[in-house]
Amino acid sequence: MFCPRCGTTLPDGARFCFSCGAQLPGGVSQAAAPGGPSGYPGGMGGASPPPPPPAAAPTAPKELKCPSCGAPLSPGMGDAVLTCDYCGATVSIGGTGWKPVAQHSMLMPKLLNQNEALQIVQASMDAGWFHGHRFEDSQVVEAKFVFAPYWIVPSAGTTRFTYQQSLAPPMGGSPAAAVGTMAASAFLGNMLSRGGGNAFVPVVQSNQTLQDQITGNYQFPVVAVKGYDQYQPKSYQFNLQARQPFKKENVPGGATVLNGDVGIAEAQQAARSYVAEMQAETARKKHFNVSGVQSQVDVGEPELLHAPVWYFNLNHKGKPAVLLVDANASRVMLQNL
Repeated sequence: MFCPRCGTTLPDGARFCFSCGAQLPGGVSQAAAPGGPSGYPGGMGGASPPPPPPAAAPTAPKELKCPSCGAPLSPGMGDAVLTCDYCGATVSIGGTGWKPVAQHSMLMPKLLNQNEALQIVQASMDAGWFHGHRFEDSQVVEAKFVFAPYWIVPSAGTTRFTYQQSLAPPMGGSPAAAVGTMAASAFLGNMLSRGGGNAFVPVVQSNQTLQDQITGNYQFPVVAVKGYDQYQPKSYQFNLQARQPFKKENVPGGATVLNGDVGIAEAQQAARSYVAEMQAETARKKHFNVSGVQSQVDVGEPELLHAPVWYFNLNHKGKPAVLLVDANASRVMLQNL
C-alpha cells in the first residue's frame, strides 16, 4: 500500500505514514482508476484516451510522526534513535530511512530515592583501606535520574594468540616446579659424576611458544549516545533476565528518557571492538608474553534497552569524579575517580 499524501510505500494495515504522518483509515492500496477496463471513461471504445497526467513527485516530509500513534517526533541534530513521548514507540534511522525498532525493552527501577543512591556511591568511594572519608571530602556537583539507551548486541567472539611458556621457572616460580627442577638436576648430576669427581649441572631456563584461544558469547551493551563514554560499561552486565517490553507509563515521574544518536550499524561495530579488546585483555592476564592476537567477532541484530541509571558528578578535592548506579540492580556499574 502507498501513502495517499506523499506516495511512500507502507506495510499493509499501517495506521499512519511514518514518512509524513498522514492518517490512513483503512489503508490505501494500488486500485484501478474508476471507469472501464482501460481505466478511462467509455472503456476500450471511442477515441484514444489522452495520456495520463504525470504523477506528482512525493513531497518531502516536513515533520516526523510516530508510526504507532501519529504523535509528532522532534529529532535533534544527529539523532538516530527516537522514543515517542506519548506512546513509547521507538524509531531508528539508517541508510534506508526511519523505521520502527522491533525489539525495545526496559529495566524497571527499584532505586528511586536519590539519598539511597548516594549511600551506594559512598560505600563504593570509601571502600578500601586508604579510601576512608573520600565521599565526605567530595561535593555533589550534578545528580540526575535517566533512562539511558543501550543497544544490546548479541556477540560471539574467538580470539587466537601465541604466548611464551617457561620450561624451567626462574626464582620466584611455584615451589612444586622448583623442587621438580632441582630433583631432575640432581639426578642428572649423579649420573654424570659416577666416573669420578663432582659435576655441576646448571638449570637452564628456556621458553616454548604455544598457541591458545579464548571464545565467548555475550549480550554486550553499547551506549546509544555519542560522547557519553561515562555511560559505557566495559565489563558490567545488566540483569537482562529482568527486562520487559518498554512502556512509557512505567517510566516514573522525574526520570528523563534519553534519545540516542548511535545507529544499529555503529553499535554492531562498537560491540566487535569491545569484545575483541576484552578477550585480548583476558589472554594477557592468563598467559605471559602474549603476541599475535587475532579476533573474530560475529554480531547479530541488537535490541534497544532503556536502563534506569543514577548519574552523579562529584568534585573530590578539585578533581571530577563520575559514578553511575544501576537503579534496577542497586549497585555501582561504573566509577571514574
